[in-house]
Amino acid sequence: MTGRGFAALGAIACGVSVALAAFAMHGADGHAREQLAMAAVFAFAHGLALVAVAARDSRLATLARIALALGIVLFCGSLVGAALFAWPTAAAPAGGFALMAGWAILAVDFLGRPKP
Repeated sequence: MTGRGFAALGAIACGVSVALAAFAMHGADGHAREQLAMAAVFAFAHGLALVAVAARDSRLATLARIALALGIVLFCGSLVGAALFAWPTAAAPAGGFALMAGWAILAVDFLGRPKP
């Protein structure tokens, strides 16, 4: 997937996060509300990150985008699945690790770039 594709995916994640937050506040109760709200926050933040780093042209940036996208799907998807379908949240730790790895890889990419 290209940087533009990841930017589009990030924009979609941000848009879906708004819908998730609205549903959490107006259509869910109890623990489901908390799970959906948490998924919305993480989807928005990491979707925005995908948009922000879309133009970076390096292998590490591409790897970071892959990790962030995978983390959104696994972490946020696991929380949404638990809230709406009573699925186990077994994928959430892997998703959280992918999100952390994406940020770490991105940090290495920023530190490794030569000064202009």
